[in-house]
Amino acid sequence: MVGGIECLFMCPSFGRVGTMRLRERLGRMDRRLFAAVAGARLPGLERVVPALSRAADNSLLWAGIAGTLAVSGRRPLRRAATRGLLAVSLASPLVNLVGKQAFRRNRPSPDGLPLARLVRMPLSASFPSGHSASAAAFAAAVAMEAPRAVAVPVGLLAAGVCFSRVYTGVHYPGDVLAGAAVGVAAGVLTLRLWPEAAEAGRARAAVTAPPVRLDPEGEGLVAVVDEGAGRGAGEEGGEAAFAGAEAGTRTADALRAALPRAEVYEPGPGDDLGQVVDEAASRAKVLAVAGGDGVVSRVAGQALRTAVPLLVVPSGPPGDFARALGLLTVDDAVDAYRSGDLVTVDVGEAAGRPFVGSASMGIYPEVLARRQRRQGRIGKWPALLWAMAEVLGPGGARPADLVVDGVPRRVWLVFVGNCRHQVRGAAPTRRERLEDGLLDVRILTAARRLPRARAFLSVLTGRFRLSRHYQQWQADTLRVSSPSGEVRLACDGEVFTVSGEVEFAKRPRSLLVFRPLG
Repeated sequence: MVGGIECLFMCPSFGRVGTMRLRERLGRMDRRLFAAVAGARLPGLERVVPALSRAADNSLLWAGIAGTLAVSGRRPLRRAATRGLLAVSLASPLVNLVGKQAFRRNRPSPDGLPLARLVRMPLSASFPSGHSASAAAFAAAVAMEAPRAVAVPVGLLAAGVCFSRVYTGVHYPGDVLAGAAVGVAAGVLTLRLWPEAAEAGRARAAVTAPPVRLDPEGEGLVAVVDEGAGRGAGEEGGEAAFAGAEAGTRTADALRAALPRAEVYEPGPGDDLGQVVDEAASRAKVLAVAGGDGVVSRVAGQALRTAVPLLVVPSGPPGDFARALGLLTVDDAVDAYRSGDLVTVDVGEAAGRPFVGSASMGIYPEVLARRQRRQGRIGKWPALLWAMAEVLGPGGARPADLVVDGVPRRVWLVFVGNCRHQVRGAAPTRRERLEDGLLDVRILTAARRLPRARAFLSVLTGRFRLSRHYQQWQADTLRVSSPSGEVRLACDGEVFTVSGEVEFAKRPRSLLVFRPLG
């Protein structure tokens, strides 16, 4: 019987390189290792290891762990679950439909194994091991996203599954090693299909010197905590406003507990947010903000004017800017403040109004306004789909007539990002840098041959490259006007109208912000 490692050298491409003597030596080594492991007597594991092997049948073990991670409420663990299942879905067909069909190796003989250790002998070929491929794929993918306290136990469990396949006599060690190699490769391949969470903290920024003194209990820090959900949305935004207020209160309480000497403001629904921010900035040595990107942009503008550092505090699901800084929880923000690690980042301006994420024109402001009216009742993504269906459906919004840098255009969407964003997407959020001095400009123009349905698909999926009406470039300034004299603009999630020409500009490396550097 040919050993698992020997099978590799029986493949034509390897056969030309390996010698017969080497193949025989590797085959003998593989069989000796199998005999040593399968013949071992490990008191207390005669029933545990087979049970672990059976639990991994059809990847049920990994599906169960992924489900547990997904409902944990922690974003890194949810990403780990998603990446893990994606890796398993890649590894399984590679092993079962390609590897096993190519080598068709017979299974080892179970003769001599204790009855308590026996598991059902699969009918498929032995090389490579599918269980080992799925285990290694899931563990490798989880290690890319989850903290060590989760990744290490999952890795040990995967190693146990790999060991169990030899210990129960259904695979040679070479089968397991080859399967594990395929699994690790599948885990790495997921990075090509679904990039790492650069939005979760690896966006580049310019490191700067820390302030001279920071009080670890927060003296001199003034925080504005405002989710802003439903602000100005009228009666339909009431539930969203209530949800935002509840999340904001939890964040405010967490800040007061962690930084007892800090001042924490919680604007009410009838308060003037601009006035609250101005008052907070007048006394702040460090200005903190918790809320969506629209609130962050307002406070960031005040931090620019007063030349004080900004601390972004996630409240509920973190906004795009908080994720780009690596701040996913209140504890992350508090740790970044206490460490005193500061970076300088770019700020964009639209008609003199600062933005840290992006600004959009065309159909997006209308989509955003309609989504905000409904998301408190049905959730963000269902509300977004409903709003887009209304805007792009029959009788919905029409393309906007705009003049972009002196060129008349009829557009569905104009996106202007603060720094270069990821390649695809109608409103992309992932950035590799926060200080490149560029505006990322994307335009989807309208034409007779670009029907509404295709525009809807392009905006929804981000597959702009399917359309020759999509253009993208980078610049440091941009001017946009409308024949009507008014431009409707969505700036970091806040919708407003500008009279006259809208000038977009950059303020490179102008804002001091805290972020974890470790």
